[in-house]
Amino acid sequence: MAWLLVVVAGILETGFAVCLKLSHGFTRLFPTIAFAAFALGSFGLLTLALRKLDVGPAYAVWTGIGAAGTAIYGMVFLGDVVSTLKIVSITMVIVGVVGLQLSGAAH
Repeated sequence: MAWLLVVVAGILETGFAVCLKLSHGFTRLFPTIAFAAFALGSFGLLTLALRKLDVGPAYAVWTGIGAAGTAIYGMVFLGDVVSTLKIVSITMVIVGVVGLQLSGAAH
């Protein structure tokens, strides 16, 4: 259950990163409110998960999901440049996230 919280928190991290960009420096109301909601949810779930998990792997999985999710969202919906190196790098992050999740599965 704790790892599920980390995964959801990582997905919410993607949401707050995207909303941070869309807020244009907190000058747009809806993306700013969405940023705050996603950030609070993400940090809240990570905090709950850390009651049961080691901080290193949990934090790495959280940031990895957030980073990969944000990069993918940017390429698909925001017109970010797509390159082979970017896709390979994102794949490596995802493989690392899976490895870290498996390393903490015994807890």
